[in-house]
Amino acid sequence: MANIDFDYHLIDVLEQDAHTVAEYSAGHELIRAVREHVQGKKFVLIGEASHGTAEFYRLRAEITQHLIVEDGFDAVAVEADWPDAYRVNRFVADRSEDKDADAALSNFERFPTWMWRNTEVFAFITWLRNYNQETGRHKREQQEPVGFYGLDLYSMTTSMRAVLAYLEKIDPEEARAARARYRCFGQFIENPQAYGYAIASGRWDSCEQEVIAQLMQLQRKGRLYVEKDGVFAGNEYFSAQQNAELVKNAEEYYRAMFRGRPNTWNLRDRHMFETLEKLASHLEDRLKREARIIVWAHNSHLGNAAATEMGRRGEFNIGQLVTEKYPDKSFRIGFSTSRGSVTAATDWDGPAETKTVREPVAGSYEEIFSQLAKKRFFFDLTTDGEAMEFLREERLQRAIGVIYRPETERMSHYFYACLPWQFDFMIHIDKTEALQPLPAFVRRRAGEMDETYPSGL
Repeated sequence: MANIDFDYHLIDVLEQDAHTVAEYSAGHELIRAVREHVQGKKFVLIGEASHGTAEFYRLRAEITQHLIVEDGFDAVAVEADWPDAYRVNRFVADRSEDKDADAALSNFERFPTWMWRNTEVFAFITWLRNYNQETGRHKREQQEPVGFYGLDLYSMTTSMRAVLAYLEKIDPEEARAARARYRCFGQFIENPQAYGYAIASGRWDSCEQEVIAQLMQLQRKGRLYVEKDGVFAGNEYFSAQQNAELVKNAEEYYRAMFRGRPNTWNLRDRHMFETLEKLASHLEDRLKREARIIVWAHNSHLGNAAATEMGRRGEFNIGQLVTEKYPDKSFRIGFSTSRGSVTAATDWDGPAETKTVREPVAGSYEEIFSQLAKKRFFFDLTTDGEAMEFLREERLQRAIGVIYRPETERMSHYFYACLPWQFDFMIHIDKTEALQPLPAFVRRRAGEMDETYPSGL
């Protein structure tokens, strides 16, 4: 009986601390609270509990729009490959030949295409282009347009092509030298996973020195290349340098893949964190002031890993690295849901399916939140009080990636976390709907299976 009384008291206390989120928009209270907390922040990290939930993307986009328009944030950096996102960046900056957002998103060909090729992202980047065109440039006194960038690691082959394409335009002789260096990958140039296996089995020599040499050469000639960049001076060189850096880190990643976690997870999140810092530095050079960046990625990347069982496994993530280095300059927002539907696949490279989200497991954060009378709410986890004391008790938390396997949900999709240590805000939408993918022609890139397999985070 005591436990039942405790549960009723817990729900009552949480109900009092839960702030309602309006049904069809983020609502004034949520926006006002976020804006109050992000004053003076350099990085705002906005997560998602699954890669295939429409409300997470929609609310995240709405919060982001307010931070751009009202607080002057400079860029959005997302859990996506650099070259694919950079095509979107050219589009929103009005510096591409793409006619609409669908074309700008067409580089997202690798599984899971729906993670970025969906109606919510389509609407956001259409808005961002319009903002940059019609409003942003006048309000920002001809400063840099608000950008859209990728942080992730997996586009080794695509990034090699991007480096070569840049050099062909700006330095054909160096392009030939770069092509010779990248030729080290031989038959594995289109199959980096097989390259990693061949290295691990002793059947192939590492290309580590070649990719490092290519990055150093690009850096050595950086000043010359920036002078040649023309109207987009400096940005195209920076993108080429990031692609060369990605090739170097991805080569290390694929060599490490067969040594297993946490090595590859940490390599990936370290790369995303360093890319975020380099992007901030690049923007600051251009803006002549501190850059402010909003980051979109899964909860498991943006919440503080030290507050979860991931940390006990020796894994860190962007959220932890940002929190530790920028404790007073960062703010972390997470999402959760209890039921509804989600877009996900059953197996790697499988088709997108609309799947029913199972009822949350007993004692999890999601199960407790589902008992509140409010069904759309947020908690300010930076406050003190009885509710926060309850939430500090470590509980299970659900994480659905691009793969969802309800039959093994407890093993595949839950981990322990201490919520107020993990995030600053938590937004809960009790019943959610599946993300709507854009039509896509999937071109499988052999061997570019990433760290999200099999959980898809």
